[in-house]
Amino acid sequence: MVLLPVHIAAGIAGIVSGYVAISALKGGTLHRRSGMIFVYAMLTMAACAVVLASIKGQRLNAMQGVTTFYLVTTALLTVQPREQRSAWIDVSAMLVGLAAGLYEIKLGAEAMTSARRTIDGLPGPPLFVFGGVALAAAVGDLRVLRGRVLTGTHRLRRHLWRMCYALFVASGSFFLGQAQVFPKPIRIGPLLAIPALLPLLLMFYWLARMRPRRPRAQGRGGFGATLPDSAEARP
Repeated sequence: MVLLPVHIAAGIAGIVSGYVAISALKGGTLHRRSGMIFVYAMLTMAACAVVLASIKGQRLNAMQGVTTFYLVTTALLTVQPREQRSAWIDVSAMLVGLAAGLYEIKLGAEAMTSARRTIDGLPGPPLFVFGGVALAAAVGDLRVLRGRVLTGTHRLRRHLWRMCYALFVASGSFFLGQAQVFPKPIRIGPLLAIPALLPLLLMFYWLARMRPRRPRAQGRGGFGATLPDSAEARP
């Protein structure tokens, strides 16, 4: 099937460009260009994954594709002015995240009660985590729709964790889910787990670096201003 090589090529391009974007100076030219390559590659990969998994009856993989598409899309929308798009785009995205999260939790419950205690090779607990992530993102969307204004650091953190989690889905699926394609000398679980889990580690690192800073006392007894929310995070 022609979708399979497209899916593989897009996945590899997404992983490579994602690692470049997450390591580059945030807001710089390299970050923006590699980030857009990542967006196009991940959307292509996720769309192909949904179709391929649906044909094979792999419900979890299909939902993971939907969740990845949703997270990348909303992460991109986060750094774009809301005034430039219809509110229905944000509402539709939130409903997709909500539906995906609830369905993944449903799959987790089915896995816990099935004979093999798995769905698509995974036990119930990870499915609850996947569903919880999608629901957390949907709740964040709802808060924005209800009037919360995201500026500066809060906007960047929302963009960051959604992109990083999508990269984690791709890297985990490749390095751990397709371990058989690697040569035997390097087909070692802990070794392949390093690049698979690296997006999560980098996500927590950048979230810590970009956390909102509290005012600090100055020498004359006053309070200093916090760093501007628009300040770039540097490695």
